[in-house]
Amino acid sequence: MDQTASWIATAATIIAACFTASNLGSRVTGIGFIIFTVGSIAWFTTGYLTGQPALMWTNVVMTLLNLFGVYRWLGRQAKLEEGASKAAEASTALPGDNLFPASSLTAAHLLGRGGEVLGSTVDAMISCDGGRLCYLVVAQGGVAGVGETFRRVDWHYAGVEEGAVKTDICPDQFERLPELQKDNWPGA
Repeated sequence: MDQTASWIATAATIIAACFTASNLGSRVTGIGFIIFTVGSIAWFTTGYLTGQPALMWTNVVMTLLNLFGVYRWLGRQAKLEEGASKAAEASTALPGDNLFPASSLTAAHLLGRGGEVLGSTVDAMISCDGGRLCYLVVAQGGVAGVGETFRRVDWHYAGVEEGAVKTDICPDQFERLPELQKDNWPGA
């Protein structure tokens, strides 16, 4: 029985770590915390069956932290994302500017002139004085953050249409934009 519990704990911990480390949104991260909860309960069971009180108490605390993670990502964060999405959708039926969630600029695909994906937005720089969006930082290539190339796309070349971040830049033009260092972006 203790071997079964330890293998369930091992598998759940590895799978949960993959879910949370992938940073694929609040729902996937929340599911990762549910799986982490299963793992911490299995580790507690392993500690109980093998007489390891330190393993048991560690996983009592881990279970509580994992349940907080479930609340944080499937409760609070999911509701915030839903609220932003509903506001953007409602704005299309109202007079005035259409709205979009600024948080979407940290994980959206940048679509080029022909609809092709040029890269993924990782952030946006906004003017403190006028609240004007100045430029996007777009990551291209790489795997899991390794080997990425970062480029600046001035906002006057980009915009949000139908919920997507788009630009009139074609792939060749995008490739010619100067590269940014991960830790040194321009101030203007």
